[in-house]
Amino acid sequence: MGGAGIGWVGGSGVEQPGTAVAFGVLIAVGELARWGAPEPRDREPAPLGFAGALAYALLGECAGLATTHGVCQVVAVVVAGTLVGAVPHIARGRGAAPDHVARRVLTVGFAAACFQPLYNSGTLADRLGQGPYYALYLLLLLLLTALCDAVVAALMLRARTGYPFGPLLRDELRALLGIGSAVCATGVVMALATAVAGLWALPVFCVPLLLTQLALRRYAAVRTTYRQTIASLARATEIAGYTPHGHAHRVAALSTAVGRELGLSGPELTVLEYAALMHDIGQLSLVDPVPRGATALLPAAEQRRIALLGGAVVRQTGVPAAVAVVVERQADPYREQPLPARIVRAVNTYDDLTGETGQGGQGALGALERLRLGTGHDYQPEVVESLARVLARGGLTPSPPG
Repeated sequence: MGGAGIGWVGGSGVEQPGTAVAFGVLIAVGELARWGAPEPRDREPAPLGFAGALAYALLGECAGLATTHGVCQVVAVVVAGTLVGAVPHIARGRGAAPDHVARRVLTVGFAAACFQPLYNSGTLADRLGQGPYYALYLLLLLLLTALCDAVVAALMLRARTGYPFGPLLRDELRALLGIGSAVCATGVVMALATAVAGLWALPVFCVPLLLTQLALRRYAAVRTTYRQTIASLARATEIAGYTPHGHAHRVAALSTAVGRELGLSGPELTVLEYAALMHDIGQLSLVDPVPRGATALLPAAEQRRIALLGGAVVRQTGVPAAVAVVVERQADPYREQPLPARIVRAVNTYDDLTGETGQGGQGALGALERLRLGTGHDYQPEVVESLARVLARGGLTPSPPG
């Protein structure tokens, strides 16, 4: 699409070059101001750039004069602006990921294809005029564009991670209620304001989105610090010699992967990750450490006592109460457990058992076999089979938390 758009514009020339350059600069500035290197968890790392691209796709007039650019020019300006804005990031080794650029081109191209031909042909003016029906059409097109963006993003994550499409799409749709709604609303408002006030509306209406991006960046920093604090607390058992090095983080990463395989998303995955990180904290109450920290090999009564002690400790840390519930119930029969507790118990047992004989090889196969033998009482069969599928795909893959 990018090649076709640039080729078309190169052959036929740029319509209204001043407007095209202004929106291209806005998209480039938005790309310059993005979060940093895009990660799987980033819904839209450059909200201002995306809002500018969406505004250009929905632009019908500029200062009262009808525009004549079409879909191909919209795609060409979006590609050019995104690539120009990415140059400084590429120079620092943090360039935009190809799927980030492709997602923006596909989404904006969809919006332009639904708007520009109808506007340039006069169909919108004849059928809807400039009244409430025109605004309703823009609102409907905005919703369809947001849905298109969510579907494209979920498909890309599905291709990268292999996780079920449904939960990934649900995560993307939930994200639309946050920065996604601000981006879409800003794009439409900029298009409507430019139609009346001209290009001077662009810098005025991009300021609120920049402030929103700054606030969300600070919020993301707070969440990162909070998670790092929990991870540091989880390492207390390792530092004290109660559990092997990296055990809590292995269990957390593998539990999150299994949770996504089973359809968990958003806050459910956050609770699962925090509980998996802190699942062994009850061992700090023991006088003598369990050999290799393998609580899965202890009698059921001792496992339950450690789990209850761990839950009591977690309740004092300020994390959500649901995390403590998962920790204190991980030793119960699986039919009495919530799903996150079933996942943590199975993954913890797997890591304990593979730690006995080393990673991989017969250790992993033997651990899975022992888990399957315990599906009558201790481990949910669906959780064990999901764990086997995750391991068969290569174990841990990057996952975008909700």
